[in-house]
Amino acid sequence: MRTRPSRQSPNLHPVDQLRIRYRVRFAKTGLLRWISHRDLALLFERVARRVALPLSMTEGFHPTPRIAFPSALPLGIESLDEVAEIDLSEDLEADELLQRLRGDEQPGLTIHSVEKIPEGVKKARIAATQYTVSLPDDWDESNRDQVNQNIAALQHKETVSVDRKGKTVTAIVKEHLPKIELQDNQLFAHMVLADGASLKMQDVLDLLDLSDWPERGATIVRTGVELKGPNPN
Repeated sequence: MRTRPSRQSPNLHPVDQLRIRYRVRFAKTGLLRWISHRDLALLFERVARRVALPLSMTEGFHPTPRIAFPSALPLGIESLDEVAEIDLSEDLEADELLQRLRGDEQPGLTIHSVEKIPEGVKKARIAATQYTVSLPDDWDESNRDQVNQNIAALQHKETVSVDRKGKTVTAIVKEHLPKIELQDNQLFAHMVLADGASLKMQDVLDLLDLSDWPERGATIVRTGVELKGPNPN
């Protein structure tokens, strides 16, 4: 008969603890756009405990819930499509987990979907993202031609580089910024992540000479996240 190894501390969990991973798609809007990535993780932990989820914990003297996010958003950016992965120590149906999370009704946190991840599937990795940026409060239609000219000039470049924390981030425009356009009431961008550091939406605004749009009332929203690899279902 299989026996579990003894532990000196009651807070430690056995190494053969059941771990079932679930992928949660959610939106982070309203005041939640002003919380940090770390605070978002703590928020998810509090929600999970309020709805009595059997969280799978890390090993060691300071166990923590296994809750992971493949991408972090800067402060002030809303998202309509984010991804979290939660490990549970019990095998729940995805729909049951979905209903529990939705039942918490945390303001600004909208749970879109939950899927159980088959064993052996790698953790979520971001492949591409989509953003919209609303027009600034003082937008003048006479500026539309200039913005379109800036977009065209950017699209004709082979590569672009931005400085970030003392390092240079270089992107291939056609590959990593395949679509950017000024629509009727917003700027739209589709960005493919490069190996290593990638462009951020604020980088794109800087490259278009639109750095001050957020200061002038424009709102940046991440509207879509594409993951690498096949869908687990």
